Amino acid sequence: MIRFLGNIEAKTDAKGRVFIPAGFRRQLQSASEERLVLRKDVFQDCLVLYPESVWFKTQNQLRKRLNKWNAKHQEIFRQFVSDAEIMVPDGNGRILLPKRYLQMADIQSDVRFIGVDNTIEIWAKEKTEQPFMNPEEFSEALQEILGDEEDWEEEEDE
Repeated sequence: MIRFLGNIEAKTDAKGRVFIPAGFRRQLQSASEERLVLRKDVFQDCLVLYPESVWFKTQNQLRKRLNKWNAKHQEIFRQFVSDAEIMVPDGNGRILLPKRYLQMADIQSDVRFIGVDNTIEIWAKEKTEQPFMNPEEFSEALQEILGDEEDWEEEEDE
């Protein structure tokens, strides 16, 4: 299973092409992932690159929760998949970010690739200059989510 980790700056060229960071490319190659799926993030103004296998798992997970015969559910599914596009890196490891995606994420030239679990986010660099959460809010949220230390010791033993 792929787990991306890293925070790497890059630049798009005049055509919107950008090099996928070498570490991420190596992980994709070792997992035999040749195709990626690009879509705008549902919650944030960034783009998300899914390895194709991760995209299909995500799409299947959504499909299982939606009723094909419910009009609202069909709209949700249609919106999710219609905003996606297949990307195939060229021989140099570049992908072309279409202009509409660059506009959606307010990307001019400088970008930041952030490995987030099994996906890669692409942000306009200036949007990542400040923390995503203030440090106090972040530590409080982690404390609330992670709970007591005793719970973690039990999980490690399993």
